[in-house]
Amino acid sequence: MTRNGSCSCGAITFRTTGSLRELAACHCSQCRKQSGHFYVATDSADSDLAISDPSEKLNWYAASDIAKRGFCGTCGSAMFWKVNDSDTTSILLGSFDGETGLTLDRHIFVADKGDYYDIPTDAKRFDGDDLHDPRPRRG
Repeated sequence: MTRNGSCSCGAITFRTTGSLRELAACHCSQCRKQSGHFYVATDSADSDLAISDPSEKLNWYAASDIAKRGFCGTCGSAMFWKVNDSDTTSILLGSFDGETGLTLDRHIFVADKGDYYDIPTDAKRFDGDDLHDPRPRRG
């Protein structure tokens, strides 16, 4: 299934052509600071992700020693998160144009969540990351 997306100003566009992972909501303090609330993302294999950035507006911020965050230098849209030297890229759900057909599968870093909202008690939850429990993929 092909899905398209872009930043708010349209300077950066992308297309995914392969299956994507079901969604994870990250509640860590970095994601909350970047997005203004928790952030929801899927993962794409880099071989299935084509990013078009003709104006060279895509900036990468080294968020930690192991990962970086991609955003538009013009409009500030947060778009990507990537573990260094990984062959996958996380794409923030708000960057997609239109429906994705994906569903929220889990909440990660719930021990770090803000005090101003609740996570449903029946949701799959992890105090930290979920690397030991991979999310299912959907076409």
